[in-house]
Amino acid sequence: MPRFAANLSMMFQEVPFLDRFAAARAAGFEAVEFLFPYDFPAAEIASRLKDHGLRQVLFNAPPGDWAAGERGMACIPGRQGEFRDALKKGLEYAAALSCPRLHVMPGLRPEGVAHDTLTAVYGANLAWAAEECAKAGMKAVIEPINQRDIPGIFMTTMQQGADIIAAVGPDKLGLQFDLYHCQVSEGDIVKRVEKHLPIIAHMQVADVPGRNEPGTGEVNWPFVFDRLDALGYRGWIGCEYRPAGETVAGLGWFAPYKAA
Repeated sequence: MPRFAANLSMMFQEVPFLDRFAAARAAGFEAVEFLFPYDFPAAEIASRLKDHGLRQVLFNAPPGDWAAGERGMACIPGRQGEFRDALKKGLEYAAALSCPRLHVMPGLRPEGVAHDTLTAVYGANLAWAAEECAKAGMKAVIEPINQRDIPGIFMTTMQQGADIIAAVGPDKLGLQFDLYHCQVSEGDIVKRVEKHLPIIAHMQVADVPGRNEPGTGEVNWPFVFDRLDALGYRGWIGCEYRPAGETVAGLGWFAPYKAA
């Protein structure tokens, strides 16, 4: 049976962030993810996880200046030192939260920089990040993202992600397969999962086109989830969606998948 983790950056916004851990547990989730924890002390988040019996399964390394529109630094020349400092901060939080995966965002394509240059910088940064995560007993993951949501993002297709993982090493770098981004960018999500399953370390879900909860859009989610189960995917699926209304009211889709 698929295992779902609540994304606390997007779900349960009816309450402040630190209260969302209790809300997720009350709704039947056993694990959580979020975008960034850095506005709060790691010890405080760890306490919330422990108090509510939750597992932290994923979050992002610092992406640069998020408020200014930055979406990672890994592909950007001249920012390697800043990238390494950010990754180290992410690893500190991951250790404190016992989180096994850290998402490394690629960044937006800088104007006037050749694709080969960006690819070389990205590959070198990821190789270093993957080694550092492995030393800490964690796994770095990368996520192809659709251009509609983040125009100019460096990596947009699952095959691009797979090629980079093959170059760096699948033992140290995994694919974060977001079914929403894949459906927007490429479609044919089940066949793409089948193709890339050996390197998928984490999944995420939202319906298309609105990025709301499963059952609000065009995808036949019961079929997709049954197929993931039949394929043998045993990792977590993060619910990285924007509830169409009140979070709990939109969880009818989740009822069949709650742990007994």
